[in-house]
Amino acid sequence: MPLTATSHVVDLAIRSGTAALAFNVITLEHAQAIAAACERTGLPAILAVSHNAVRHHGDDPAAILDACAAVARRCRLPLSLHLDHVEDPELAVAAPDLGCTSVMFDASRLPHDENVRVTAEVTRRLHARGVWVEAELGEIGGKDGVHAATARTDPADAAAYVAATGVDALAVAVGSSHAMTTRTARLDQDLIARLRDAVDVPLVLHGSSGVPEEELRAAVRNGMRKINFGTHLNTAFTAAVREALAATDRVDPRRYLAAGRAAAAEAA
Repeated sequence: MPLTATSHVVDLAIRSGTAALAFNVITLEHAQAIAAACERTGLPAILAVSHNAVRHHGDDPAAILDACAAVARRCRLPLSLHLDHVEDPELAVAAPDLGCTSVMFDASRLPHDENVRVTAEVTRRLHARGVWVEAELGEIGGKDGVHAATARTDPADAAAYVAATGVDALAVAVGSSHAMTTRTARLDQDLIARLRDAVDVPLVLHGSSGVPEEELRAAVRNGMRKINFGTHLNTAFTAAVREALAATDRVDPRRYLAAGRAAAAEAA
């Protein structure tokens, strides 16, 4: 089917009181695994290609995005294509030319005022081309990064940031952390509810791989509308590859990549 807009996938979740799931793609096998999971569950999803993944593919965004687009078009369920954690404004505004209908523009490393200024300009340019924009305001006054487990997004700061930038979704810090391989994080559920009431755009949870399922369900009940997974799939993928390699001395990479793809599909 044709590529689906990320805004449509998120709107479906909002109307059903659930959350849209975004899965990070590093290789073609990741994209195929996510598409397989969609078809097995009958649910839509978002293929998220990070700026780091683009760098991995030789700084050529089309190398992985064209492959993802082909996988999405062959999927019988809605799949959208999203650029994630993009730090380069010019890469962000190139999103529609690369087949993406959404961008998470990440200026959280910048001083707050500069973050607001650059994000507002990128959002203006992307909205002119019909692209949905997610962003994050950063940990104001902090040094550990917005997605450190100790970081928290202030509702008043969140409301001011959304109003100043015009973004369509806001990634918030509520207790999760990137790259966790154990599901031990605890979310600030009261804060999620207060953020939901403070802003008029969907809330996004990054670092969800380290969050137990019951915590994620509670977060959705409290207003989280987009949930991002990366490490969860990579953990399953890598474990299956290791097992497949240990079981044979053959050198054909298709054998272990197929095992990784199947495990990532099950995880998704």
